[in-house]
Amino acid sequence: MEHRGAGTSERGEDVMAVTEQQVMEAIKPIEDPELHLGIVDLGLIYGAEINPQPEGDDVKLTMTFTSPFCPYGPQLKAMVQRNLASLPGVKNAAVNIVFTPPWDPRTMASEDCKIALGIGGWEEEEGQGPGGDIESQR
Repeated sequence: MEHRGAGTSERGEDVMAVTEQQVMEAIKPIEDPELHLGIVDLGLIYGAEINPQPEGDDVKLTMTFTSPFCPYGPQLKAMVQRNLASLPGVKNAAVNIVFTPPWDPRTMASEDCKIALGIGGWEEEEGQGPGGDIESQR
């Protein structure tokens, strides 16, 4: 992985530019408190914008919650911001919360999360489940 110099820190140390991979690794351990699944794997992260600056990078992360009324929203936002701010080379960390597009685990979550949520492993069609056609089992 190639790093480009981003400048010098306030302490006079050389600072390397932060990468999107580092951003995702920093927030990967954060779990949704209700679902107990990682916010990255759930697909709650919509993007990261990294703007290199001479004194350290500005990182802006765009994310959503599982619901606009998520009771843990402020807590999740604070955890993400804290983890981003702790990355070496980050001077400013911002978290932007959006609800468009709305979170849909069927299209946004990882396969492991879909299975954990009970929506993976089979084609979901009306009358279909993991055992096949429901009517034929009666």
